[in-house]
Amino acid sequence: MTSIEAKRDAALERVKAKRDFATHVIAYVVVNALLVVIWAATGRGYFWPLWPIAGWGVGLVLNAWTVYFSRPITEGDIQREMERDI
Repeated sequence: MTSIEAKRDAALERVKAKRDFATHVIAYVVVNALLVVIWAATGRGYFWPLWPIAGWGVGLVLNAWTVYFSRPITEGDIQREMERDI
């Protein structure tokens, strides 16, 4: 595989990850809005939607970290790890 092909493949992977994250955000907002509507329609007692909102929110933040802030694994990372293992 040439360097250009490797760069293209890495870029394609990042674009897919960003699109998947956008889909994740949309699902989070829609589902949790529906839970709040259900809560409001059933008497507005204890705000139980907090738990799925918070739990899923943790997953969403971790997904965002992976997509936008984690750096890709480089050949240098692999070499350093191989040297440590010996």
